[in-house]
Amino acid sequence: MMRKFILFIFVFSFQFFPVHGQDTLATVTAEKGDGIYSLLRKHGVNPYEYYREFIDINLVNLRDSVHLYEGRIYAIPKVLMDTIPVVDSIQRQAKEVKEVEAKTYDIFGEKHKTVLSKSERLKGAIYYLVSGHGGPDPGAMAVYAGKSISEDEYAYDITLRLAKELLAHGASVYIIIRDENDGIREERILEMDRDEVAYPDKVIPLNQRDRLQQRVDIVNGLYKQNKGAYQRLIVTHVDSRSVGQNIDVFFYHHEKSQNGKRLAESIHKTFEAKYKQYQPNRTYSGTFEDRTSLFLVKKTHPAMTFIEIGNIRNEKDQRRILDPDNRQALAKWISEGVILDYEER
Repeated sequence: MMRKFILFIFVFSFQFFPVHGQDTLATVTAEKGDGIYSLLRKHGVNPYEYYREFIDINLVNLRDSVHLYEGRIYAIPKVLMDTIPVVDSIQRQAKEVKEVEAKTYDIFGEKHKTVLSKSERLKGAIYYLVSGHGGPDPGAMAVYAGKSISEDEYAYDITLRLAKELLAHGASVYIIIRDENDGIREERILEMDRDEVAYPDKVIPLNQRDRLQQRVDIVNGLYKQNKGAYQRLIVTHVDSRSVGQNIDVFFYHHEKSQNGKRLAESIHKTFEAKYKQYQPNRTYSGTFEDRTSLFLVKKTHPAMTFIEIGNIRNEKDQRRILDPDNRQALAKWISEGVILDYEER
């Protein structure tokens, strides 16, 4: 279900209390369970707009350049435009009124269903997003804090977040594996279920080859339907390796697809840049390479990339996968690589 409406946003100006002639920043203490995205949201700051600035001003006080320490004090970026309703805005003066286009998509869940337009940088582009496994097949399994966790739930959550980012930049998006009940979730442990369906509402087969062929048929059918348009496929999985093996994000493409290779390379290049910026003391070891042996890589028609997010059984990788802020960052970085690929085509 999709509805279109207009939001009227008031742009306010406000001042901070000066200290020795300089503006000072508000500070907050990180509580247990806080991440950068949740901390900014909690204090009325748009995390997507101010994530990078928050890291810049708090870099020396962050673990691995991206994680908060419980009990430490962090500075909140000075907000020049506040689009969040606040009760103390009575002292602020409205400078202008903007019309912002927004649409709602129920598949993202009640809290996340509104998609505000950020740009039209992906206008004309069509993306097919396939999250790994689903339905009768949970994919890779592990145990965290005494509870079972599964690949399909985390791949799906990241895929939904990616879909929302792409939509915000004007793309058309088909979410191929769907769960109308889940939406984007903020929990670390995502409850497992088996009610996912394949676009638009097909039962996912029990047989593995049949499941993969169903996805191929759906994607190729839509590709034919949208013939002549710019079309790309992004498949998201979570790997399962030995417990002690910590891996980075990997990208695969068809060996004969130059467009697929460029898409994988663009996202990989974005991840390399992000690691250099946010984790300068850690080398990024993820690669992009051809992997035509993978069924979806071999059989689907659109240029595509197949993404492995991490090892669900490894403790360090679990931090990347289970932390909702990290899942959002992954989706954001992938989307930036997708935009780079589209604009450099």
